[in-house]
Amino acid sequence: MSQNIFLTYRDHSNMHQPLKGLKVISLEQAVAAPFATARMADAGAEVIKIERPEGDFARGYDQAAKGLSSYFVWLNRGKKTLILDLTQENDRNKLDQELKTTDIFVQNLRYGVISKFGFNLERLHQVNPRLISCSLNGFSQKGSMADRKAYDLLIQAETGLASITGSAQDAARVGISIVDIATGSTAYSACLEALVQRGISGKGSKIEVSLFDVMAEWLTVPLLNHEAGNTPHRIGLAHPSIAPYGVFSTKVGPDILIAIQSEREWFNFCELVLFDKNIASHRKFSSNIARVANRAETDQLVANVLCKLTSEEAIDKLKKADIAFALLNDMEGLSKHPCLRRINIQTEKGPVSIPAPPAIFNNTEPLLGSVPSLKNWK
Repeated sequence: MSQNIFLTYRDHSNMHQPLKGLKVISLEQAVAAPFATARMADAGAEVIKIERPEGDFARGYDQAAKGLSSYFVWLNRGKKTLILDLTQENDRNKLDQELKTTDIFVQNLRYGVISKFGFNLERLHQVNPRLISCSLNGFSQKGSMADRKAYDLLIQAETGLASITGSAQDAARVGISIVDIATGSTAYSACLEALVQRGISGKGSKIEVSLFDVMAEWLTVPLLNHEAGNTPHRIGLAHPSIAPYGVFSTKVGPDILIAIQSEREWFNFCELVLFDKNIASHRKFSSNIARVANRAETDQLVANVLCKLTSEEAIDKLKKADIAFALLNDMEGLSKHPCLRRINIQTEKGPVSIPAPPAIFNNTEPLLGSVPSLKNWK
């Protein structure tokens, strides 16, 4: 069995904590906002998560992390929980007092709800001019659908992402909460930009990020291709603009995804894998544009060779030809993958092993805070 790279706690004297000393209040739930504030907590900020008495509903998504929700454990490490019932005046006053000394205020309540509770952003910025507020919504607050409920899969459908995801026969959901994660990442980046700006001007910022806008921007390439008369279609595990670029079966072993990115790679592939360098100059295969136009024949050429090789033999030839490839893994494959970096985080049910944050600073291991239980921290 392959061994993961397991990070342990050692000397953290040089720990990278650029947001240490910052106070973050987050009126958050589910995935998008918690993703952004988890990154802030990892970077050393004091993140105070406001939860209703029954808790963030993401606490009940599953029980995969030692009886706790995998979503909640992943996205709420290092935070403090403050339980408030914002229908009660006393609790609203508590939050109002906290916001007067807050650096970043993140919220992803449905459009208009925060104002109904008395937290008008204009007023908050007047009281605290250095405040950076970041509101995450389903749709732009300036559009006609501002008050419409929106969740990850709904936005995958609404933006058209689902129309280009899946097999030729069936549309499919991307297998993770890609819209929420993308929105949380965008919100985090925007807050960091606002911090830089505040360091120069001394003034805070009012930020709005919508799930729809984020995913629409990520869909720029398929959108422009559609408007140019080349509407993308679902092609499963293949690339719409490059060939050969897809999954091929071997005689024995896992399927292999092969990616040819240049004509030099294609020539090497034909010579060292297909053992016929003349294919590279054939009119149907001499350029990527030609290969895409003749995708079925191109793929068949590759399939005819790889099906006679074991995966180990195919990998050996691909390495010699310097061709990019990947095994078609599943979660079992990821769990045992030799490149998977893991780290333990503490929960009320004991340590949980999760993939480590991707950014590595100064060659030091990350120090992640524990996951809060549903009780006030003070």
